Amino acid sequence: MSFSLLVLAARPGASDAEVRAMAGACLGPGHREGELDERIVSFYEHLRGRFPDFLPYGADTPWMDTPLAVGIDHVGMQLSFSDRSRAALELIDQLARRYRLHIYDPQGDELKRPEDASVSW
Repeated sequence: MSFSLLVLAARPGASDAEVRAMAGACLGPGHREGELDERIVSFYEHLRGRFPDFLPYGADTPWMDTPLAVGIDHVGMQLSFSDRSRAALELIDQLARRYRLHIYDPQGDELKRPEDASVSW
């Protein structure tokens, strides 16, 4: 079993509706083109430095689909619904706060803003 998370480089002060609309655009066809958001670049580089999404990676990888889905303003992830994802979830949370990114959980339509307290996964 797996679950999805989407990390988004929404503009500061974006409403929940705007962030959800952004997530929908990132998940759908025809995503916009443009310059990479440096926050997403930094997030992805740090994340894959610890949890590679290209071979070779170990059997304990948290990823259920690789490579990760990376766009100019988002990183999409399919994670294992198991203990092997715990460390990755903690790092995702830490990096999202560091780089002022939003985390969107499409399964529950839940949104976590960068200023929110750390969530216990």
